[in-house]
Amino acid sequence: MTVNLNRINFNPLLTALSQTPAETKRAERLADWAKNLPDQLAAGLCSQRYGDLPGWLDALNQLPELAPDHIELDSEVSLGMSKPLTAAIQQQLDTALRELIPWRKGPFNLFDININTEWRSDWKWDRVRDHLGSLKGKTILDVGCGNGYHCWRMLGAGAERVIGIDPSPRFVVQFYMVKHFLPTAPVDVLPIGIEALPAKLEAFDMTFSMGVLYHRRSPMDHLYELRDTLRPGGRLVLETLVIDGGLGEVLVPPERYAKMNNVWFLPSVPTLLAWLSKCGFENPRCVDVCTTTTEEQRSTDWMRFHSLPEFLDPKDSSKTVEGHPAPLRAVFIADKKA
Repeated sequence: MTVNLNRINFNPLLTALSQTPAETKRAERLADWAKNLPDQLAAGLCSQRYGDLPGWLDALNQLPELAPDHIELDSEVSLGMSKPLTAAIQQQLDTALRELIPWRKGPFNLFDININTEWRSDWKWDRVRDHLGSLKGKTILDVGCGNGYHCWRMLGAGAERVIGIDPSPRFVVQFYMVKHFLPTAPVDVLPIGIEALPAKLEAFDMTFSMGVLYHRRSPMDHLYELRDTLRPGGRLVLETLVIDGGLGEVLVPPERYAKMNNVWFLPSVPTLLAWLSKCGFENPRCVDVCTTTTEEQRSTDWMRFHSLPEFLDPKDSSKTVEGHPAPLRAVFIADKKA
């Protein structure tokens, strides 16, 4: 049970999963999952679909060895040292981090290098955080976690262990650009999708799915997959694009939505609440609805491609370039029956 690819080492997680206290069936399921994970992780990380993995790993290997004495994960993701870095070390760090451009989720402050990401993911976390209850001692799954920004914030909020999953090796390497400096932190990002999880895993106290549902061709199947990751009584946190409208209303873009070709279903809030109930969740509620602004999603020096300003109608920012309603995002919370 060994997966150690340069500085990406999943072995501590595999050991932790296989040694979960065995008082429940949940422990057995986690141990069984750990047995099958190594092959999945190796295959996912080495996928040729996602670009220059050797170059990204080389950048990871170029990171300096630094031990932060300032670690802040609750109010932001920030690592620092009381003694300033030399100019040479600062440049070495900056060069390595920039090899992983584009950085989409963040921001991160790593030893006074501010990674100004495409998304102000901290704003999304601020909208979600007050509705979660205590994360202390929780085991959490973050589906479609990108580079793991929110995983770090969950850990900072008191979670016992956080596992993120995302099939993009670039995001996994970006995550390890941060974990390189916090090697013992109980947080991991795995290069797999939700379909790779064992059926009926039922192992997590909380599961997050943020910015994923509209990319799924079958949203109902995704809701069932999410439910099956949760232990009885566990909690789902779902954030997704929605539209204004009543029960039963759904936008199915005939082609692209905001220049994205993988957007399938944008339900109204009442519709998604009904979907959650139909999929067996209890007490589904919408706790936030927010229009995405060009201050929250935009191009930066760390993400130099087109972003939301180019995805909206230049004459009417209430519409996408295709004429659809502009991005409106909502946060839902629902519970699995105990």
